Amino acid sequence: MPGTEISACCAPSARLRPEPAAPSLGEPRRRFSAGRELHEAVLLPGGDFLMGTDDREGFPDDGEGPVRRARVEPFRIDVYTVTNERFAMFVDDTGYLTDAERLGWSYVFAGFLPAALRGASPRPERTPWWCGVSGANWWCPEGPGSSLDGRADHPVVHVSWNDALAYCRWAGARLPTEAEWEYAARGGLEQRRYPWGDELDPNGEYRCNIWRGRFPTKNTAADGYRGTAPVDAFRPNGFGLYNVSGNVWEWCADSWSTEHGSHRAAGTAKVMRGGSYMCHDSYCNRYRVAARTRNQPDASGGNTGFRCAADRPSAQA
Repeated sequence: MPGTEISACCAPSARLRPEPAAPSLGEPRRRFSAGRELHEAVLLPGGDFLMGTDDREGFPDDGEGPVRRARVEPFRIDVYTVTNERFAMFVDDTGYLTDAERLGWSYVFAGFLPAALRGASPRPERTPWWCGVSGANWWCPEGPGSSLDGRADHPVVHVSWNDALAYCRWAGARLPTEAEWEYAARGGLEQRRYPWGDELDPNGEYRCNIWRGRFPTKNTAADGYRGTAPVDAFRPNGFGLYNVSGNVWEWCADSWSTEHGSHRAAGTAKVMRGGSYMCHDSYCNRYRVAARTRNQPDASGGNTGFRCAADRPSAQA
């Protein structure tokens, strides 16, 4: 199995492999009803900003700190993460097969599965709330028999870094760098914990899709969602970006390193940002804007997606 074990609380690596794991090659995709067209980008001015955090709620071993001055050039970034509908357009146009389809499986949260499938699917020892489900992929997000009905405007999931890169190339875009992602996610605020400030639920208003309740046994879904939410759920940040905290982890272009400025990557792992609906403050409050984790480029799961970025168009263009 490609990849090596990565200790990521809510983004398991691709090392575990269920048996049997038949690839999805040639299997017909189930169609789903079209949703709203949610595809829009904003041009950001770039410049210097304070990246990272020394917040007491942070994870120093993740390389969140120290706070350092970073600079990004003007760039464009998508307002929304890529939806199921947009990803379906890419697949229909190219015939692309995701890593999960080629490998024949992906990770699904155990609480989303029927008892029989949950019992038959292996689980990682360190993160037993995940099941390696044969047949789980972007168009069967909970495995065989599941579909995308009602989720056309939700973020595509079960996509690897490789898959995200392939989509970006098709779309004439790229993945954001980690610095670009954090600059955009902060929305113009300096050194705040979240895209909207320092309080998670200001005045009792929910601003993101995360785990509410007791992890991993009880999710009250007080914010309205147990799994993914539509990509335009909740308020946007100051730059107009939606769901940069929670909902789904977002792949970045960078290879993982905790030695900032050295450009030395620790293996082949790629950076992910933003946290997901699986994050809870009791073990993984990585829905803060400075939080980060990583995974192997062929790894996928039911809480991992992406958004696109692009360079600023030239005057000639």
